[in-house]
This record gives sequence, structure tokens and C-alpha cells, in this order.
Amino acid sequence: MKHWKRLLLSLTLSASLLVTAVPAMAAPQDAAVKVDQALLDYDAHTPIVEQGTALVPLQATLEALDGTLTEAADDTITAVIDGQTITLKSKLVQVDGVTYAPIRIVGQAAGYDVHWDAATRTVFLLSKKAPDTVQSGGRGFLWEVESNGNTVYLVGSMHIADDSFYPLREEYEEAFAEADYLGVEIDVSKAADEANQKLITDLGTYQDGTTLKDHISGETYAKLGEILEQAGAEANSLDAFKPWVAETTISSLKWMQSGYEASAGVDLYFVQKAMERNIPVIELESYESQLSMFNDFSKELQEKNLKAVLDNYDVLDDSVDQMAEMWKTGSDEDLLEMTNSMAEDEEYYKAMLVDRNIGMADKIAGYLKNGQNEEYFIVVGAGHYLGDHGVVKLLEEKGYTVVRK
Repeated sequence: MKHWKRLLLSLTLSASLLVTAVPAMAAPQDAAVKVDQALLDYDAHTPIVEQGTALVPLQATLEALDGTLTEAADDTITAVIDGQTITLKSKLVQVDGVTYAPIRIVGQAAGYDVHWDAATRTVFLLSKKAPDTVQSGGRGFLWEVESNGNTVYLVGSMHIADDSFYPLREEYEEAFAEADYLGVEIDVSKAADEANQKLITDLGTYQDGTTLKDHISGETYAKLGEILEQAGAEANSLDAFKPWVAETTISSLKWMQSGYEASAGVDLYFVQKAMERNIPVIELESYESQLSMFNDFSKELQEKNLKAVLDNYDVLDDSVDQMAEMWKTGSDEDLLEMTNSMAEDEEYYKAMLVDRNIGMADKIAGYLKNGQNEEYFIVVGAGHYLGDHGVVKLLEEKGYTVVRK
């Protein structure tokens, strides 16, 4: 597998980058919302797309969906929908004094399937099919481990997705329904927290008066500028940022254009369901540890990764589609091939997989040992599970039996 293709495997490996590390390069762009093909008519405040997420005026949208907004503060929404009071945790944005929220979160809470069409920049809210006509979004990756009265379900996530991933197989929903805890790499619903936003500024920007141009070759810098201008941004709009942030930004431009959203990712899907069920969300890692990992890559590796993405920008969307198909088919063989391809670069492989997998496996083993007769539903990037250094093998080496579901 070519070097540039394995970079896209980060879509299954690291949650925080896809949510927090993309700087705002240009003004949010307008979008439209249709409910069962009927266009929602907004007045002065229209839906926008910001950093890959479609945002809508919260109160106006709820009213159009026959709901009532009770309160929206501190990234918490309280509303009455179909006569029931619900509480949602979600990113809230103020635009000209109006509260905006992700349409996917609002639409799903109101009982719709949500689909983003990148070509027309339209969000479609579709009334859900009858149960006997619903098709599963795919097999995905699911394992079960039992020990000492405890059960741990291991789920391999794609951190970006679209509506074609859903509904998930019944096995996922049934296992989650019995879970006492949801475990994730990081709680991606906290991406907008001030402390996490400050992290990307502190770690991802130069603090010594230099700029990106001073740290990468003239050829790489020129290519970056060309692609930024193609995307409607200024050629120097990423000058304050380090190469690893620029790499993430360019990759994100492609998956956004292809209709994939972080707000539809498998991990965020279950974080939202955990909030609805009011069960604890536990983190196996932290925003700081994930961002620090990328920031600690050598200067050479950072430019190598950025250059690979720039040189193959025109085909990155195809690679994302391939990874989505891999997830839906649940092919262990294809996932293992992608995982093993990362070993081509020792520094990258050790940081992205080896070290992190050890920490994850140790925490999961701790959940299995506590003897509390509890169930844990663990959702981390799919690329962490297979291979000689994967979480599955690490748990087996600790004496546990891991069963593919």
C-alpha cells in the first residue's frame, strides 16, 4: 500500500484530530435543509457548514419539526419533541446572536434519518422507514470479551461517516443497550470546549515568530498554497500552523467535499446515545495525549505526511470511500492490510499504534478484572484492533478469549 494511502488510516485511528485540529480558514458556507423533500424556509438566519458540520438555527429548526426549545446553554439542549422532554449534548455556536446546533443531532432527536448531499450542499431529513424495510449500514467490527463476571464489547470506529453507515447491526444496539459504561478514545462531544480549543492553538501553532513557510520546503509550501486557493482560501491561510495541522486540514477538505462528517462518526453516534441513556462516558486517552502525539512527530515525518497528502489530493476522496467500504464489509483481511501498511514508517507506526494500543489494552484489562458484573462498550478506531501489536492480540496474550461477532 502506498505511503499516502496509509495516512488516511488515521480516519480509523485518531478521533481528536478530525474534530478539533482543523482551523477555520474561511467564512462558513450556506447550506439548505429539506424535510421529506420539502425545503425548510429560514428567514434571515440560514443553515451553514462550518468545519465539516452542518449547523442550523436551533429554535427555528425545532419549531419546523414540531418541537419546542426549552433551553440551550453550555452546549446542552433541552427540548420537547413528540411530547417528550429530551436533553442533548452538542456543539452550540452563536451567529449574530442566534444559537446554531448540528442538524444531524437535532434531526435524529426528532426521529429523522439525516443525509448530507455534498454536490447540492443540502441536508435531507427523511422520515424513518418501517422496521421491516430498514437496511443495515454494514457489518463493521465488533468483538466480545468475558471474564470474572464482566463483559467488554470492542467496537472498531470510523471517526467520520455518512448516513449509509446507519442503522447499525442489531448486535451493536443490543450490546449497547445493556452497557453500564461507554468507553471511547476521547469524548468527541467536548471538542468545542475552550480548554480543548486552546490546546490546538498551543500545540499546533508556532510560538517563536516563525511560520509554516520557514519549516517546510518551498516546493511543499507552494503546492499547499495552490490547493488552498482551489478550495477558496488564501494561499497563506495556514501559515500560523504546523505541518501536522496543515495535513489534517487538507485531508479534511476532501472528506467534507465527499459528504462525510465527523458528526456522523461511529464514536460520536454512541456518545450521543450514552448521553440519552445517562450512562458514564469514560476516556481511554485524552485530547492532550492525542494532539501531543502528532505534535511530537519529527520535522521530517510531518513534512513527509503533508507532502504525501498534497501530491495525492485528487484521489484522497477515493481512499476515504475505500475505507468506508472496508468498514461496511467488516473485512478483517482488508483492515489488517491497512494496519500493517503503517509499519513502513517506524516512527509513525510506533506512535500511532504500538504505544497507544498498549495503553488501551491495559485499561480494557482493568475493566475485565474489577469483578463488578458490569458491561463495557468500548469504541475506538478500527485500526487499533488487529495485527501483532493490536488490542485483540494484546488481550489474548493477557489470557483473555476475544470473540469476533
